[in-house]
Amino acid sequence: MPCLRPDLLAIARGEQPADLVLRGAQIVNVYSGEIHPGDLAIADGRVVGLGRYDGREVVELPGGYLTPGLLDAHIHFESTLLGPAEFARLACVRGTTGAFIDPHEVANVLGADGVRWVFAAAAGLPVHLWVNVPSCVPASPLDDAGAVLDAEQIAELLADPQALGLAEMMNFPGAAGGWPDVLAKLAAAGGRPIDGHAPGLRGQALDAYLLAGPNSDHECTSTDEALDRLRRGCYVFLRQGSASHDLATLLPVLNAHNARRLCLCCDDLAAEELLTDGHIDRLVRQVVAAGVDPLTAVQMASLNTAERFGVDGEVGSLGAGRRADVVWVEDLADYRPRRVWQRGREVARDGACLVELPTVDDSLLRHTVRLAPRRADSFTARPRPGTVRVIGVEPGSLTAFARSAEAPLDAEGRLTADLDRDLLLCAVVERHRAEPKIGLGLVQGFGLRAGALATSVGHDSHHVTVVGTSRAALAGAVAAIEALGGGLVAIDNTGLRAALPLPLAGLWSDQDAASVAAGLREVRDAAAELGCALPDPFMTLGFLGLTVIPELRLTPSGLVDVLAFERCELALD
Repeated sequence: MPCLRPDLLAIARGEQPADLVLRGAQIVNVYSGEIHPGDLAIADGRVVGLGRYDGREVVELPGGYLTPGLLDAHIHFESTLLGPAEFARLACVRGTTGAFIDPHEVANVLGADGVRWVFAAAAGLPVHLWVNVPSCVPASPLDDAGAVLDAEQIAELLADPQALGLAEMMNFPGAAGGWPDVLAKLAAAGGRPIDGHAPGLRGQALDAYLLAGPNSDHECTSTDEALDRLRRGCYVFLRQGSASHDLATLLPVLNAHNARRLCLCCDDLAAEELLTDGHIDRLVRQVVAAGVDPLTAVQMASLNTAERFGVDGEVGSLGAGRRADVVWVEDLADYRPRRVWQRGREVARDGACLVELPTVDDSLLRHTVRLAPRRADSFTARPRPGTVRVIGVEPGSLTAFARSAEAPLDAEGRLTADLDRDLLLCAVVERHRAEPKIGLGLVQGFGLRAGALATSVGHDSHHVTVVGTSRAALAGAVAAIEALGGGLVAIDNTGLRAALPLPLAGLWSDQDAASVAAGLREVRDAAAELGCALPDPFMTLGFLGLTVIPELRLTPSGLVDVLAFERCELALD
């Protein structure tokens, strides 16, 4: 953006000292594609020049490289099980200075009030959180969320200065099909960026979807799918989160001509991974390890993302006038941030956050898990004898595969688990209005041999989702969630084995990241002791109800065939 301040122009001309000069490192120039020497001069929180400058404060760096601050193109902070401030504390030490967040998780629980709470909580953090207003609350017409955001409410939220654009349009059948209510939401964006979400959509349906306004997609799981989008002018976000590991699969699509249309994102990231492995820096290292030039990897994590969201005049580079969001690393090939500045203020050094984090009243977020009375018999289904639908899950994938099996029934014709075939009972229990609605089904892939696992994090409507070896185990696990007021639990055949309380909207903790990571390890370890073979069973469990990613999902109202975008019966025959 133009700077018309004579004092800053005088500093840029070298006539006055800068507030801060970073000296001794080479500059990674994402514009020219060069790595070159030069001081980085900073005044009033912005870059004012590259070259030789004097400063009131001069930081002499022992070599290494200065890069723009890293940007996450798409993340739900709630998936870390941490609040915005604690997420920002961990992310900033990893070189992240900005993230484009979609708070649709808390919006599905608390509606517009939840989004406004995020606006307040995002202020003053060492990571700039650009808030994209949720477009799909509920995620689809087949969901039973705790709130609804219509086009009028979306327009009101977009009028807030904290709002950037419209978050992922997950109702891809509605957007491509021209449904009036969906088009009204897209129209409310009024020219602002619109994020996409169109798993598996191809050909003319994809053309229609992109024509309606979305211009990015983070749901690609194959190079063919990514190339299909790139051909149509769509940005592709290469995703590497805790539940979905797509980066290595998609990297072969990258070439010298399309690299500038590729961005990096996490989407969903567990606190433990954020704490131990990193954030976007982890993705940069993975991209470089795959043979991509380090400068291109940095572009994908900075300038590309800034351009996609139209904020490249502010962030994404070390150009004159941009915010002085800067990362110093010793080795570009092994990108590990040592010092981080945001708006010219050092916010992190050697893995420690240097700034005090603001606090926001969280009373709105508490006591949101409301369950109707239930007992073991509440988890009874009596399908017709014969073949039934089965939800199949696999490690590292968000896809819930549509499988089938001969129905396991007890002597009274009730659906039961069959451990020899790894067929477990699963249920999604309504938790927002204490309605007696419970969807029942079977899931394969958890490998559980005893007890049950349950979570109040159930994307995106966030009911209580449970998988277990018996009806009694399901009931016991749900009762444990209710007692916690939200959280993750593992129970064995005698009672509670491990628990992680999530009292804030039933989605995240009020504790620090180390405590959350330790609690997460405890419930994961307990799940493994019960026979579960998945590396992150609670992340997988939390996605069983997501009706906007293929193929077969479960809601409190029953099973959903996502490909047909309609409800379906448990029995196939």
